[in-house]
Amino acid sequence: MDMSYPFKSAVQKALGNPVIIADRFHFRRYVFWALDRVRRRVQKDFHEYDRKKCKRMKHVFNKRYEALSEKQHWYLERYLGLSEELRSAYRLKEMSRGWFDQAKAVGSSNGRIIKEGLYAFYREVKASGMKEFIKVVQTLQNWQTEILNSFTFGYTNGPIEGLNNQTKVIKRNAFGFKRYDRLRMRVLLHHQVKGKTIQVG
Repeated sequence: MDMSYPFKSAVQKALGNPVIIADRFHFRRYVFWALDRVRRRVQKDFHEYDRKKCKRMKHVFNKRYEALSEKQHWYLERYLGLSEELRSAYRLKEMSRGWFDQAKAVGSSNGRIIKEGLYAFYREVKASGMKEFIKVVQTLQNWQTEILNSFTFGYTNGPIEGLNNQTKVIKRNAFGFKRYDRLRMRVLLHHQVKGKTIQVG
């Protein structure tokens, strides 16, 4: 599930004591949101040109460091060089990514390593004193069991979230559809649903 307390409470009440797994996308994005909040805060002190350019180049902060092009590396180092706090925030993001990659590789074979890596991230965040990331740690601690379950059991909502997103895009672009059955047919054809009896025309 996504990290919704009302939904979690409803599931627990309806099903007793189920094993709840936090979806990876939903707990990973908290770190990226924290980095973006730090960027927006510190760039206010930049020169007007750098402030606008940093905003336009915000995607370089979210990409994997090794996946950046030479030009993107240049922009990243430029703006990290303008703010030590932004550099620390980026380092925390990369540390979180390293832990996540390791946790996926380890899976259910060694939960102790996954937990120790997560605790190391907690310590680094607390040492940094950045309120944006401290709030992230509080959220991760509140959902820690469910987060660790995502690596123990290996379930993810990723494929379903992808289908939902594509369907929403079709819906937004479907201003010309006046009949629901034709919109439905378009969605099914896009997802290449097989084994369904669809009459066209």
